[in-house]
Amino acid sequence: MKLSILDQSRIATGSNAAEALQNTVQLAQLADELGFHRFWVSEHHDTKKFAGSSPEILMTHLASQTKRIRVGTGGVMLPHYSAYKVAENFKILETLFPNRIDAGIGRAPGGMPRATYALNNGQYRNVDRFPEQVDELKHYLYDTLPKNHPYGNLKATPLTETKTPVWMLGSSTSSAQLAASKGLPYMFAHFINHEAGDYAASIYRKHFVPSDELAYPEQGVAVFFICAETDEKAEYLAKAADLSLLMQATGMPSNGTPSPEEAMNREYNSYELAAIADNRKRMIVGSPKTAKRKIKELAAKYHAEEVMLVMFMHDYDDKLKAIQLISDECHATGEID
Repeated sequence: MKLSILDQSRIATGSNAAEALQNTVQLAQLADELGFHRFWVSEHHDTKKFAGSSPEILMTHLASQTKRIRVGTGGVMLPHYSAYKVAENFKILETLFPNRIDAGIGRAPGGMPRATYALNNGQYRNVDRFPEQVDELKHYLYDTLPKNHPYGNLKATPLTETKTPVWMLGSSTSSAQLAASKGLPYMFAHFINHEAGDYAASIYRKHFVPSDELAYPEQGVAVFFICAETDEKAEYLAKAADLSLLMQATGMPSNGTPSPEEAMNREYNSYELAAIADNRKRMIVGSPKTAKRKIKELAAKYHAEEVMLVMFMHDYDDKLKAIQLISDECHATGEID
């Protein structure tokens, strides 16, 4: 089973976007050295918490700064954009870095309503077209536009010798059904929704329709990940994630991921403690041995061939240490024994 990483370029309190992006580069380089399978980056708009608003641009730099790891988007929020232009972006990337590029797509807004309106020239997003956009993206990427299409022989350029796989990202049964119907690999965001994941995964496997690009279902699962030398240290680092998710859910002002010290010094009421306990179901927290066991358990629950670790710590040195620790525990192969 493969291990991969999703980094959201989180901005820690006291830091800034430039540091967050540079830290993402360093994390990708270490993941490359350690043998992780993929490294994806996300799309977020109009926020002080994340620096990555344009994953295609960021992954271009990441691919140029690494050697072998697959680099991708986790993901491009397709309803904001023209499928044709998205295809051209990935065609450029595939030409520059053949067989190393992943096109992860989703339909979430990636930000608050005002950013959505700005991205769509003041209009509502037409998410109903998302399934159609997925087909268009595949046609443009693989040069399979139907002859009766209104655009005729339109090509997304440059033409490439290799193909970029399209991954469906989602956190619901509807995304699982769509991925299955389109014959796409599917990455479920357990870090967003821990309740529907195993059911969504079963729907995906049951209803999968083979495509020219994929003969059999390919299931992955993404989970928040906090790992340290001991279970106690990991629990301490996870306090930052606890408070950050609580602030997000309750609308508390935030300038970035808080520190564990800030989280430890705060008093929580019974409602907040219950929310924190529920959010922990979206995380893997522990020492390398504990983390490896939980990764295996999560993969078994989803029947997943791949687990993507979503790094969630205040200090980037702790993130670097976390992937080093889990890699050492897994014999530095990027795979679980």
